[in-house]
Amino acid sequence: PAAGTWVFDHSTTSTAGVRARTERFRAAGTLYQHAPVFMGPQNAADSTGLMYISGDRETVERAKPLLAPMTGKLVDLGERVDLAAAFKLMGNLYLMALTAGCADMLALAKSMNVPAAEAATLFDNFSPGPAARIKRIMDTKPGEPSWELAMARKDARLMDAEAAAANIALTIIPAIAARMDEVIARGHAHDDWTVIAKDFL
Repeated sequence: PAAGTWVFDHSTTSTAGVRARTERFRAAGTLYQHAPVFMGPQNAADSTGLMYISGDRETVERAKPLLAPMTGKLVDLGERVDLAAAFKLMGNLYLMALTAGCADMLALAKSMNVPAAEAATLFDNFSPGPAARIKRIMDTKPGEPSWELAMARKDARLMDAEAAAANIALTIIPAIAARMDEVIARGHAHDDWTVIAKDFL
């Protein structure tokens, strides 16, 4: 692109890729701004959804009035040039994990002869939100369990056994169980089960 031209990059990409493109376009005099989105085609048509932006303060401030009308909410994450890319990848990972969790829940329901539509009513009264969960992971102290890791591991074993009895393979529970076993082996059986995430804090 010619010098002075805006390039808005809404793609999901690596943090290293954003850093490299930002430097390359800057050297060429092109106004490059990474602005990843959580927006489907209908969101794009209706200017709704969520868009992230981060990086050089002057560039971001110039880009904001051009980008804001395209989306429902434009979130500025600050001066770190690759942070918007990081948030997009984290968000997509969560969506994948959530969908895979729903798939395993429906697989378990099928193995116990619970129709999918009936299984879905679980969330009429049970709705654990991600914000509360991440807060619990970050705030829970050793020795204050609400659900001991050993008990959670026992429940994972029950889930796997129910599915196996119906010749149904679960997707994420085996990986979670393996992580539980690893952390239990390090002496955390009686800590809150959220201890499986503590290595990453």
